[in-house]
Amino acid sequence: MRPHLDLLGILQMVWGAIGLLLGVTILLLAMGAVAIGFTSTDDRLAAGITAIGFVVFAVALLAGGGANAWAGRALRREQPAGRTAVLWLAVLNLFVLPFGTALGIYAFWVLLHNETRAVFVSTGG
Repeated sequence: MRPHLDLLGILQMVWGAIGLLLGVTILLLAMGAVAIGFTSTDDRLAAGITAIGFVVFAVALLAGGGANAWAGRALRREQPAGRTAVLWLAVLNLFVLPFGTALGIYAFWVLLHNETRAVFVSTGG
C-alpha cells in the first residue's frame, strides 16, 4: 500500500495546486471586474457585485487548494495529521464532480486500508 500512499499524496498536492491556480485566476477576474467598475459609469453596481462574487469564490478555492496541498505533503511525510486532514478533505472532495469524487473515493480506499493504518500507528498516530 506504500506506493498507493505516495501516489495519493502526490494527487492531493496536484489537486491543491490546481485549486490554488484557479483561485489566483479568479482573483485576476475580480481585478478585471473592479477595473470595469472604475472605467464605466453605468455598470459600477454590476461590476462591484461581480467582483465580490469572484473574490468569495477565489478565497474558497485558495483555502481549499492550500489545505489539499498541505495535506498531501503531510501525507507523503507520513504525518498522522496528514492522514486525518486528507480523510476530512476527501469528504468535501466527493462533491466536486468528477475528479474530486474520484480522488475522494481513492483517498478512502487507501487511507482506510489496514496496511495504511498500520503505517500511521507505527509513526505515532
